[in-house]
Amino acid sequence: MSIESTNPATGDVVDSFEATSDEEREARLERATETFAEWSETPIETRQRLLARAADVLRKNTDEYAELMTEEMGKPIGQARDEVAKCAWVCDYYAQNAAQHLQDEVIAGDESARTVVAYQPLGPVLAIMPWNFPFWQVFRFAAPNLAAGNVGLLKHASNVPGCARAIEDVFDQAGFPDGAFTSLLIDSSEIDAVIEDDRIRAVTITGSDAAGRAVAETAGSQLKKSVLELGGSDPFVVLEDAPMDEAVETAVQARLINNGQSCIAAKRFVVVDDVYDEFVDRFIDEMAAQTVGDPMDEATDLGPQARPDLMEELHEQVAETVEQGGELELGGEPMDRDGAYYPPTVITDVPENTPADREELFGPVASVFRVPDEDAAIEKANDTRFGLGASVWTEDLERGERVARQFESGLAFVNELVKSDPRLPFGGVKDSGYGRELAEHGITEFVNTKTIWIQQDAGDEADRVE
Repeated sequence: MSIESTNPATGDVVDSFEATSDEEREARLERATETFAEWSETPIETRQRLLARAADVLRKNTDEYAELMTEEMGKPIGQARDEVAKCAWVCDYYAQNAAQHLQDEVIAGDESARTVVAYQPLGPVLAIMPWNFPFWQVFRFAAPNLAAGNVGLLKHASNVPGCARAIEDVFDQAGFPDGAFTSLLIDSSEIDAVIEDDRIRAVTITGSDAAGRAVAETAGSQLKKSVLELGGSDPFVVLEDAPMDEAVETAVQARLINNGQSCIAAKRFVVVDDVYDEFVDRFIDEMAAQTVGDPMDEATDLGPQARPDLMEELHEQVAETVEQGGELELGGEPMDRDGAYYPPTVITDVPENTPADREELFGPVASVFRVPDEDAAIEKANDTRFGLGASVWTEDLERGERVARQFESGLAFVNELVKSDPRLPFGGVKDSGYGRELAEHGITEFVNTKTIWIQQDAGDEADRVE
């Protein structure tokens, strides 16, 4: 069986890859397990040095990898180059900081004993990754886990098989041992069998909450650790004292980045009444001014959606919201051109319990809500089953921090769009999942946090307790 990747800007087939057979999957699992036995004992300084080499490989081949991403899923080429640079950054981060994050922690305990906490690798970890950031999502998993001494197996999205193979090649070029990072070009129906395999010790997924629930159920039945980074419907709160120029400019970027297909993209714009009209008028004008076109063109702001079926699903959500009373201010119809293009779209007066109010709209569609004041803005921001990111805009930074602390989210930003950073933990709450990636928190998710007690003085048997 072959797996094809299709250019969403043209509908043309980019390439075709042979799917991983059952026999090859077994061989790759076995090789990963054998490699782990050696890799886990490899000095961390060596693991860090190879990660630094991976960063070099990424930088050396930036244009090649960026063009591949743009061809397979349609992101604007400039953003694709930025993604490669960010992958190099996360490799550099763990190349420089992994040893510090994983060093034994000495904890004071019994006076007659030396007690430490050691962080030891678990084994092969399965990563189920999405198409929207086809390099970054993988590297933010792979860099900390390889540094920690685990080995990785990747089940990538079916529409970016070229990216999956290219990432595997990055680690090969960097000098990682065969089996340290392995790509499995398998169907989603095969995921449960891989999770249930005794050689897999943990699993992580970035995807929809439905997919996350299924993975968590299977992993839980096997008592295997899981990390879930799922969907989001991030609020972008504009208070009456917001720096309006920056708020409007960032709002457009936060909604349209990656063609609107980001879990942490701003999706629900919650604006207090005093500045609602000004913000909405300017926001609509700026959204309308964005250039839609060929994602390989440097001048393009918004490219196609990643697949035609995803564009159709997005349009159904828009149409249902408008049918139920939402006011369509801009866009709202698939564009009459080749490729899966959907225009910048703005909906105001969004009724409660419509798709634009309750669901994640994964595309360039902004839902705008008018609220009377700060308290109502916080209430509306938290009125969602998701809890990934949130931002608030105000000239008063103390006020901004106070509001940010009230958001029910894993990430909260004041006067900035929500973004990931290798130095900071990343993840959500509620239906946006659990666990953290990146920073020290990310590298210790899939390790054995082991307490080691070394008794210095055996003492009297009568004084010893279990």
